Amino acid sequence: MAVTLTTPNTLLGVFQPKGEAAKLASNLATVVLGTLLITLCAKINVPVWPVPVTLQSFAIVALTAAFGLRIGVATVALYLLEGALGLPVFATGGGLAYLVGPTGGFLLGFLVLAAIVGYAADKGASAKPLTLFAAMVFGEAVLLALGFVWLLALSGNAGWIDQNNVVASAWAGAVQPFIVWDILKMALAALTVSGAWSLFGKR
Repeated sequence: MAVTLTTPNTLLGVFQPKGEAAKLASNLATVVLGTLLITLCAKINVPVWPVPVTLQSFAIVALTAAFGLRIGVATVALYLLEGALGLPVFATGGGLAYLVGPTGGFLLGFLVLAAIVGYAADKGASAKPLTLFAAMVFGEAVLLALGFVWLLALSGNAGWIDQNNVVASAWAGAVQPFIVWDILKMALAALTVSGAWSLFGKR
């Protein structure tokens, strides 16, 4: 059975080896190496509370745009599994408690972000910078919405929430400060991937 985990519309698809066994091995290696890059970008952070500013979302959209839907989602899923098992892959550690803490909604939302951007890449968005950027911004908006809802669900006794104005407090503390930075990260990721596609996409 053919190994069809990526498409010719992605950078990973362009560089796939010919043999099926080699494809499978390269895909597995790509997923593992992808989690290492996400971990590195998670450690590049500004430790603000309750949600630190990191380069995780940049790494995820860049990787999934290069890998496509299946490999991109698999990479993020393995990254989250590593964190759930206690490996210190998140911004300040790891473990199941981390996944159910204030940043849990954002972490799980990374799967949705990866799916949206990876799907766009599979459909040829890597050759269209504006289309790729739009997909990344849309995915990021969904991510922020999921993270925000998660924060509200945890806000009952949280010290970082003004209990007299829960919605505005959660928005101001954990979403609003990141919007401009996230748009800039999406723009950089879109330019990086589309630039690489212009160099290697017709290989």
